[in-house]
Amino acid sequence: MSSDTTADASKPLVSIITSTFNAALYLPAAIKSIQDISYDNFEWIIIDGGSSDGTVNLIRQHEDIVSYWLSEPDKGIYHAWNKGLRVAKGDWICFLGADDLIMPDSISNLLSCQKKYSESLDFIYGRVELYENGKLLRTIGEPWLWSKFKRYFAATHPCALHNASYFKRYGEFDTSFRITGDYEMLLRAGSSLKVGFQNNVVAHMQMGGVSNGNAAVFQETLRAKLKHDLTNPIAGEVYAKWSEIKWRLRRYLIGV
Repeated sequence: MSSDTTADASKPLVSIITSTFNAALYLPAAIKSIQDISYDNFEWIIIDGGSSDGTVNLIRQHEDIVSYWLSEPDKGIYHAWNKGLRVAKGDWICFLGADDLIMPDSISNLLSCQKKYSESLDFIYGRVELYENGKLLRTIGEPWLWSKFKRYFAATHPCALHNASYFKRYGEFDTSFRITGDYEMLLRAGSSLKVGFQNNVVAHMQMGGVSNGNAAVFQETLRAKLKHDLTNPIAGEVYAKWSEIKWRLRRYLIGV
């Protein structure tokens, strides 16, 4: 159900932003997951990169649940997300991949986490199930620790909630990043980032995306940490290389 102006005013508006490009094969499942959301005060924004495979037709067919959409060439996922942020009206921002699924109670569960804290949170995330060809590979997501996060993205991003005020304070995504712009964005607050963790599965994520199938993620992660003075070039390079070795070994041994 899309955003309803008659919804309970005590429920904050959540903006779900999806970037698409030739995603007609996957988008129907994402649409179904949006339709099944139990929370009744959200808007869905789709930023398409100029698809030619039927994606735009799918969007048009479901304008009853799409609050805003745009189709034009873009410069990558973070450029698309920035376009979405500029039109988002929500108090909280959520990013859903075109080939990922949001769980029906995800938004309600994540927002309930905020009620446990006396101060406003910047970022609330949960657990994510990773799938490949319909098979569950593993579940990721664990309670927040800055000591881990400053070394690597030790959180889950799909369907997490970002306080809209965070983007007002720290700006848009840095489009010079192609893979880890979401990590760099959250590093801007440093150790003062206010985070909540909800121990529920909030999304199903398909393996093979730009971040989990590309070794360049390690160098981009290093660049994000160097940008925010969280390491030095020598130590950071050693850690990046060691992380890449472990990643390649795991892919060789177990395939994920």
